Amino acid sequence: MIPHDTITSAANPRVRQAARLRDADARRETGLTLIDGRRELARATRAGVAVDEVFVDADSAATLLHDDASHPAQNLPDEPCLADLAARGTRITGCSRKAFERIAFGSRNEGVVAMARYRTGTLADFAVANDRPVLVIEGVEKPGNLGAILRTADAAGMAGVIVCDGRTDAANPAVIRASLGTVFTVPLAAASAHDTIGWCGAHGRRVIAAMPHGTILWHEARLAGHTAILLGSEAYGISGDWQQAADAGTIHLDSVRLTMAGAADSLNVSVTTAVLAYEAVRQSGTHS
Repeated sequence: MIPHDTITSAANPRVRQAARLRDADARRETGLTLIDGRRELARATRAGVAVDEVFVDADSAATLLHDDASHPAQNLPDEPCLADLAARGTRITGCSRKAFERIAFGSRNEGVVAMARYRTGTLADFAVANDRPVLVIEGVEKPGNLGAILRTADAAGMAGVIVCDGRTDAANPAVIRASLGTVFTVPLAAASAHDTIGWCGAHGRRVIAAMPHGTILWHEARLAGHTAILLGSEAYGISGDWQQAADAGTIHLDSVRLTMAGAADSLNVSVTTAVLAYEAVRQSGTHS
């Protein structure tokens, strides 16, 4: 297919507007974000995310600018179909290499960046399966960690993810990229710790908190089923609100620890999440 138009200058106003979406303030103001990469765009499209515009680097992504019939690879699940997007009203814009590089994420150029309308949902809309764990991630700071956690949640079949008091937002293009687009496939909500505690209590979720000095070894705790697996930030851990809620009888809280044989007292939060998520899978007996 032919782009609707072509931008050659990196100073073009639309290019500048798109590049600004790397900044959290611009995303909050507009409700827009950037989706880098073909697989990520394909998953966003399948999830029904509204895509306003797709910028295509004509030099490195020539195949995306042709009709799908002559390029069957575009019909694969992890390839975006620009013809379908155009039919839905998405603007397809060709870019010179210099213009595209101003929009794209570093050197990871897959020839396509989309400008899309996406915001994380709230607990009011958080409908999840009752027989699988929910991951609760408090105070996460690094986009790469949140993206990796979402990939784990998707791969391990977790019921969903709640980001509470997060210091990065799931609409961050770096989170979308690190998640490989699974941010669009996993049930996801953002909330305060206070509201998340209330949600766990109201839904009867047993909270299993990962702590360096937890009272139960990770594989001895009952992680599978109707649980909320809680992990805190690497800098500050889990806030005291959770223990206070447990002391008040609002939630049931157990703490678990991983064995640490070396000098470090904890793992990266995304690695810990993966260990606990797959232990829950093992306990559930659903693994093959």
